Amino acid sequence: MGQTPERLRLTNDDIAALSGGRCDRPFDILGPHDGWLTVFHPDIAALSAVTEAGEIPLERVSGDLFRGRVDGPYRLKARSAGGVEWVFEDPYRFAPVLGDIDLHLLGEGTHRRLWQALGAHVITHEGVAGTHFAVWAPNARRVSVVGPFNAWDGRRHPMRRIGGSGVWEIFLPGVAEGALYKYEILGADGGLLMKADPVGFGSQHPPEKASVVRDIAGYGWKDAAWMEGRAQAQDRRAPISIYEVHLGSWRRRLDQGGRPLSYKELARDLVAYARDMGFTHLELLPVSEFPFDGSWGYQPVGLYAPTIRFGPPHEFRDLVEAAHKAGLGILLDWVPGHFPTDAHGLARFDGTALYEHADPREGFHQDWNTLIYNYGRTEVRNYLIANALYWLEEYHIDGLRVDAVASMLYRDYSRREGQWIPNKHGGRENLEAIDFLKAMNVAAYAESPGIMTVAEESTSFPKVSAPVDAGGLGFGFKWNMGWMNDTLRYMSRDPVHRRYHHDLMTFGLMYAFSENFILPISHDEVVHGKGSMLRKMPGDEWQQFANLRAYYGFMWGHPGKKLLFMGCEFAQPEEWNHNGELNWPAAAEARHQGVQALVRDLNRLYRDTPALYRKDADPDGFQWVATDAAQSTYVWIRLGDPGDPPVVVACNFTPVPRADFRIGVPQPGPWREAINTDAAIYGGSGKGNLGGVTATEAPQDGQPASMAVMLPPLSVVIFVAGKDEHGEDV
Repeated sequence: MGQTPERLRLTNDDIAALSGGRCDRPFDILGPHDGWLTVFHPDIAALSAVTEAGEIPLERVSGDLFRGRVDGPYRLKARSAGGVEWVFEDPYRFAPVLGDIDLHLLGEGTHRRLWQALGAHVITHEGVAGTHFAVWAPNARRVSVVGPFNAWDGRRHPMRRIGGSGVWEIFLPGVAEGALYKYEILGADGGLLMKADPVGFGSQHPPEKASVVRDIAGYGWKDAAWMEGRAQAQDRRAPISIYEVHLGSWRRRLDQGGRPLSYKELARDLVAYARDMGFTHLELLPVSEFPFDGSWGYQPVGLYAPTIRFGPPHEFRDLVEAAHKAGLGILLDWVPGHFPTDAHGLARFDGTALYEHADPREGFHQDWNTLIYNYGRTEVRNYLIANALYWLEEYHIDGLRVDAVASMLYRDYSRREGQWIPNKHGGRENLEAIDFLKAMNVAAYAESPGIMTVAEESTSFPKVSAPVDAGGLGFGFKWNMGWMNDTLRYMSRDPVHRRYHHDLMTFGLMYAFSENFILPISHDEVVHGKGSMLRKMPGDEWQQFANLRAYYGFMWGHPGKKLLFMGCEFAQPEEWNHNGELNWPAAAEARHQGVQALVRDLNRLYRDTPALYRKDADPDGFQWVATDAAQSTYVWIRLGDPGDPPVVVACNFTPVPRADFRIGVPQPGPWREAINTDAAIYGGSGKGNLGGVTATEAPQDGQPASMAVMLPPLSVVIFVAGKDEHGEDV
């Protein structure tokens, strides 16, 4: 065969490292080098190189290691012990795929399009079709791609380490869309790990844990009209009414074993329903792949993979595109606050605390038994910020609702003294997480114009929804958790006792304009023994429905954007169960249909009445008229821009009807009764104002005019100044 040059000779250590799965520099040994070809391939009887000059047998030099002199292009031909032959490409003859710019950005942790460099990409490289794999594991001793294509044998395809970036990569010819794979990692601690791809675009259906090669290129979006106009639809002066949905339990195919709807079925049915109900947005509980159904997606493992539970990535895009064509925005719940400890996930990914803090006082969530990202590490910040951009760009998502922001902001969140580590100034604020959130918001708004970010934040942390350059965190909106808690406490009281808790309904106006608020009635309010919205209400069946209708009227008349969890719109009698579908049979009953009709009409009135949304975050858009604790009544005015008809909202939270109830209003003339939650069509008693009233120039409550109205029992009535909906005087 000829004499092997000294510098190309294999040492016993090289052979042992390859055979034992410890080789960290496979491209220095395997493949072609100065006319010599070295191949490691277990479980074959013979191996040869197929060249233009013919077939060249390779000599078995030790165990599963073959070698021979080969010049020029080649392919490999193997023969099994049973005589079966096959021809394949040698991964170790290909040059690296990642270029200098990628390596530079990866090395410094500033690669905004991280998913374009890492993960599994179906490409043609040097004229050959296959998949390029790249993963960040800086402390690993060896990383291999494993899958059915190599019998899950980590010795067969060890990857090359790229410079000082901590990234490992390999191009595997012939591996195509749909292939299963994992990374087998020889960790820094000597342990052998099997990990899913942190930047994988697809996963097996849980409880299986492998990543799946998905080609996410070439969708061909047809939603340009929505994308061009969404900035106006998502502005703080726009009407925003959000339908929050858990895709796995909205509806199920009971005729097919109770399976959830697919993305394609949801694109048809959910989109049509939300549009009919008058919502402007769908907010989806997390769709990033997650192992445990009972986490509802809030413990994700595959941040870059839409869950396979409902279909592959392009079909998720079908859902987004269908929503956009229907004029609906799509928001995703996004979870950068923590991740589960599942062995195939990010936990101790390369045998070290890589994505998480090593010290459990910083890196472990006691409430959720999860791990906390190390926001002070540039590569981890890069991973998360790039993930936000990934959803916004690759899936045309219109906004991210960031989960559990309060737990990120404070180092002592849900911890007792001695269980947390102060920041460098000795304080409780998590300075690294704060910087991360600011950087994420700056990047998201800069890179994807027209999007919105929303913080689920339950503390008094200042300026959550103020721009970063104004000293804020940079979110577009913040959930108003205080409003939700206070008002639900009030509504749960028996009306006879509400007079003693009157301020619970007014306190929110003390800070209503300090942030760009969304008023949330979310999934958290109807789970874990909290009961349904209907059963939170006091009284008999009639009173429960009346109270709930009145509460929704109060909510839609109150400053702030709106969010309602699925099932609440038709007063589902039971709390939410993620293992089944909503109680749609109940939705067909008259009283439930009445609540559903009310929500539909509230959404329509909200969208059509600028005074109800233009100044949600502006104190100039709100005026108290009168509140009376003894009668449990509240009256206020909503104002828009000059020329927008003003709105008066009047609430009666007792079962006592109040006839000839005089209220001050900002102008005389006709006032249309736009919503009466006690209307018979909604299941109420039918008491009201016969479609409208006329105000006279009789000052009251500090207003230049007043009108006498009927306030039905347990009701909210919304009046709009001017003509009726047909353009006639009321």
